[in-house]
Amino acid sequence: MNIYLLLCAILIGVNNKYPVLAVADSSHYHVYFVSQLGNDANEGGMTDPMRSINTALEKALPGDTVIVRTGVYTEKVAFPRSGKPGEDICLKAYPGERPSIDGSKLSVTGKEALVTISNVNYIIIEGFKICNYRSSTPGTNVNGILADRGAGHFIIRKNEIFNIEHNVIPEEERNAHAIEIIGNTDTPVREILVEDNVIHDTKTGYSENITINGYVDGFTIRKNTIYNTENIGIDAAGGYWANSNPAFNYARNGVISDNELYNIDMTRGPIGGAHGHGAIAIYVDGARNITVERNRIYEADRGIGIVSENDAYPTSSCIVRNNFVFNCWRTGIYLGGYLGYTSGGTRNCYVVNNTLLFNNKEAGAFGEIEGEIRLTESCFDNVIKNNIVYARPVDIFIHKYTNTGSGNVINNNLFYTTGTPQWIWGSTKDNVITDFAAWKKTSGADAGSVYGVDPLLISTSLPDLHIVANSPAKNTGVVISADVQGTLDIDGKARIVNNQISKGAQQ
Repeated sequence: MNIYLLLCAILIGVNNKYPVLAVADSSHYHVYFVSQLGNDANEGGMTDPMRSINTALEKALPGDTVIVRTGVYTEKVAFPRSGKPGEDICLKAYPGERPSIDGSKLSVTGKEALVTISNVNYIIIEGFKICNYRSSTPGTNVNGILADRGAGHFIIRKNEIFNIEHNVIPEEERNAHAIEIIGNTDTPVREILVEDNVIHDTKTGYSENITINGYVDGFTIRKNTIYNTENIGIDAAGGYWANSNPAFNYARNGVISDNELYNIDMTRGPIGGAHGHGAIAIYVDGARNITVERNRIYEADRGIGIVSENDAYPTSSCIVRNNFVFNCWRTGIYLGGYLGYTSGGTRNCYVVNNTLLFNNKEAGAFGEIEGEIRLTESCFDNVIKNNIVYARPVDIFIHKYTNTGSGNVINNNLFYTTGTPQWIWGSTKDNVITDFAAWKKTSGADAGSVYGVDPLLISTSLPDLHIVANSPAKNTGVVISADVQGTLDIDGKARIVNNQISKGAQQ
């Protein structure tokens, strides 16, 4: 086997989402090498590499691979053509090396990215540092990776993305993204996989670190680590500027799973000075049919939001399940529309089998305690069941702000605190209920829930939100269905065993 086919075997591999041909059938594919010691006049072999990533991509045809050696590459990379089913165009780091696509000497004009996947399909980018892309010019939009114009069937894997920054004052619309995927045509963006990336130390302003917006139909965001960032960690959105056709203008049919997010903190930038801890680790805003599961979120401004900021785009048919959410500045999980601002709200969603611990370290925008679980405007027909809610000594278990909405089912939860129990129903911060029986009567909820029984988490100080073997949460939940509660718990073990399910995220 020659060196080209050997490296195809090592670098392309077998992918359960995008199968590739066996190496023996790949002799007509090319592997092009790029090195800082290369020359763009070279053929691109291992001993005569090219110098520019873009030059190599211009040569790459479906099934070909571009392999980049270590070093700093100061260029804006764009994929000029598509691969084919089973014949991706792959841009990968050489094994054991981590080349940088670096923007420190590059300007930003309008909306630009260090890596662009536009109007192409069947692409893989893997193993790079994508970094140091900054602008201090108002009106620009800075991106690490940008995918748009009907791009689809691509994988973004095992990259480290950092120092992506828009450094202007809030009035000049701070906007940046580590990864932005936009469905801005009448062709849906399909089969997107974003996995095993590390994103950190970004300044995104009013924007997000991973954004899925517009006509994106079918995506998976999994096993990423996001930390030390400004504003939102992961956002699946609808109702914004992404697509001119209202029927297309929302993300749908996605999974956000097995990610770790921490220090998602708006106060890292100047916007936070006015809004405080207003960021969200995982945010579903006007999107539909999104599952948020098995994520670990801590020390963020807020944990998980299934919320809508737009009247015509309620967040609907979403599931938040089997997550750990702890030590966030404000609420752990919340639903609804913005108070006095939007009417889209949250509809037909499930918040089931999550474990929440010690959120609400800071008061909300109205001076209130937001609550471990928070319901604001226009919540209709949602189900909140089987959650462990371990509150701080001064905290709110569930806070429903207004009397809007109906048909919500809240039951079979386990509430515990070493302080005074508190709930609020129908008020921003008044009418605090401190008696469990009074809460059940006022809310009409939690008839089958339990208060005052320690769930016996392994540790609240480290913390470790797993339950011990004899926890009262063990096998005391209510089985709804595998479709709703998932087949795997927070640790990837069976979620429902012998038709029994535990409260919280761990079986």
